Amino acid sequence: MSALFSQRFRGFYPVIIDVETAGFNAQTDALLQIAATLVDMDAEGRLVVKETHFHNVLPFEGANLEEAALKFTGITDPWHPLRFAVDEDEALKAIFKAVRKGMKAAGCQRAILVGHNAAFDLGFLNAVIARTNQKRSPFHPFVSFDTTTMAALALGQTVLAKACPAAGLAFDNAEAHAADYDAERTAQLFCHIVNRWKDLGGWPLPAAGAASEGNNEEA
Repeated sequence: MSALFSQRFRGFYPVIIDVETAGFNAQTDALLQIAATLVDMDAEGRLVVKETHFHNVLPFEGANLEEAALKFTGITDPWHPLRFAVDEDEALKAIFKAVRKGMKAAGCQRAILVGHNAAFDLGFLNAVIARTNQKRSPFHPFVSFDTTTMAALALGQTVLAKACPAAGLAFDNAEAHAADYDAERTAQLFCHIVNRWKDLGGWPLPAAGAASEGNNEEA
């Protein structure tokens, strides 16, 4: 992995997270799926999608299940044995292990959540972290990168299903609203926008001394 990775986001390691839930309230509604897509950086400083870690999740005890949300996700029976779902604690520990491994390889100090409407995913992630009493989360608790905002700036689109085609990326509406599919498409979109910014000359930034010299010469 390129040493540039640790410099690109001020020591943060971006991890694309997507969750599917049984409602909008992170404190009361069940987490049903969680996916984490990891990215890598090549020798030229371009981001590439690396791998996705995915888990179906059992509702926590006493969790609220909104019927409309279950229909939307297609998860009509969260306890169905063929989901091979695990409890929240097991899912989070497995994802955190993969994130820490990637973070270490990248030379980064902390993971940062990347999401499409990131506040929603971060809210549920933080709620599960608190509920399962995770002592050492690799994620920053309140800072995130939102591809909704990034796509609005770079592509003039805010909906994932529209932003991906605008970026020349495939998007299948029939596959959407599954955490692994949405996380991978969000990761592709994130990489596209970050790499496009690089292609336009926005990164790496010039050294401070070089910038000062240039300003003096123009003056």
